[in-house]
Amino acid sequence: MAKKPQAKTAKKAPGKGKTAGKGKAKGREKPPALDADRIVEAMLPHVPFDGWTTKALTAGLADAGFDPSAAPLAFPGGMAEVTVHFSTLADRRMMAELEKRKVGELKVRDRITLAVRVRLEQNAQHREALRHLLSYLALPTNAPVALKCLYRTVDAMWHAAGDTATDFNFYTKRATLAGVFGTTVLYWLNDDSEGYEKTFAFLDRRIADVMTIGKVGGRLGAILANIPTPFGRRQGPPGGRG
Repeated sequence: MAKKPQAKTAKKAPGKGKTAGKGKAKGREKPPALDADRIVEAMLPHVPFDGWTTKALTAGLADAGFDPSAAPLAFPGGMAEVTVHFSTLADRRMMAELEKRKVGELKVRDRITLAVRVRLEQNAQHREALRHLLSYLALPTNAPVALKCLYRTVDAMWHAAGDTATDFNFYTKRATLAGVFGTTVLYWLNDDSEGYEKTFAFLDRRIADVMTIGKVGGRLGAILANIPTPFGRRQGPPGGRG
């Protein structure tokens, strides 16, 4: 008997199915990754005119080569996240510069003084942007952000100075330096002297005052620790566990 002719299998047309899908995916360009550092840096020149606002941020995105509408993707937390990133970026640059200058070879007082100086010098070209930043952070709703930024900065300074305190001194050192740094920044913003020499003289006086208070406080603490109490001699700082 004659064999029946077999039906031919239809071949898939080129460009269809999985092959077509892959080709389409390859042709689709991936948007560039958003660089937060670059965006904030590009935004800073706009801040003196527009403040810490979405308008300044979108201008910074455009100048950095990104889509201005990508602001919510770059900083989902809004302007609060932008200001925190700026402060963190400044902290990182300060730490890098202090490491270059071998700050560990200096006395503690000189380490802290240098840390504050470096922080101000690195941001001198953006002094007006910082003035606007203080106004923004002064709003009651932004108090938590202001405290976070200030704490991280003074903590970075103490780490650069080699501080290893884990007791109550950890907090007192940072609180004291926060006062010194804050008042020095305010003085610096209004200083028109050459090279900000008046600001750095002011800083030296503040650091000297703090060192004097610290020595007196240390002697007073030692005296209080040796005062007998109705329960015997104190062990450790008042209020601590015996």
